[in-house]
Amino acid sequence: MNSLVVVGSGVMGRGIAYVGAVGGFTVTLVDVNEAALKNAEAELNTIFEKALLRGKLSNGQQQKAKANLSYSTDLQKAASSADVIIEAVPEKAEIKRQVFETMEQFAPVHCLFATNTSTMSPTEIASYAKRPALTIAMHFFNPVHKMPLVEIIRGLETSDETAEAIKKMAEQMGKETVVINEFPGFVTSRINALVGNEAFYMLQEGLGTPEEIDKAIKLGLNYPMGPFEMADLVGLDARLNNLKYLHEKLGEKYRPAPLLEQYVKAGRLGRKSGKGVYDYIQKEELVGK
Repeated sequence: MNSLVVVGSGVMGRGIAYVGAVGGFTVTLVDVNEAALKNAEAELNTIFEKALLRGKLSNGQQQKAKANLSYSTDLQKAASSADVIIEAVPEKAEIKRQVFETMEQFAPVHCLFATNTSTMSPTEIASYAKRPALTIAMHFFNPVHKMPLVEIIRGLETSDETAEAIKKMAEQMGKETVVINEFPGFVTSRINALVGNEAFYMLQEGLGTPEEIDKAIKLGLNYPMGPFEMADLVGLDARLNNLKYLHEKLGEKYRPAPLLEQYVKAGRLGRKSGKGVYDYIQKEELVGK
């Protein structure tokens, strides 16, 4: 396996493309939106430069990785020569279905299909194409180039060979892995969703400020980020979508906190909108002063 296609140039897709290129794979990052691709390319160049400055990559490694990476708006063409395709589009079934149907139509018969998802069923996603034995889920974590784990989730019909090949691929990307069987939310998302949702209930109840709650979780439980910092990073809308899915599949304990729903309705989506639990526009203005 050498040719990797990553579909979706958002935060997760561009991160996967980066670790793939650094890991020695020939990577094509695909997005239908050319402006999004340009934005991804600019950010990836910044990550490459920071890695060089911090000694994470040598000059030769950086140049080789950048040479491994290309950008395209043509999924049909990119898929036609792929050994592995990792889909990293938004967590919406209809979008994933469209991508997988295109992948199935144009990818070689040996190509493995992976979906980057934090909650959705790889068995269901595999049904969008016609190769369930070759389909699996890879749950990367944000930021991809810093977080050490990839959670690999087998669908109902995923073959042992596919699971082993994807595990080796993730390890070549420099990642630690866990290989688990499918169940809604997997391991990490089930725990993370509960913690994050409970934090919103605490805030709603007036138990403390976001800063105090985040500090308590970081210093008291040794989390690297507080639940509100994490929610703002991944996007409050994404967190809400995950909770709605888990609530539907696993029951009442995952019912989204009303305050979280209110924030999303108000357009407070986190870092990407400039304001979530925290106000990033105001912070930038204060720093500027």
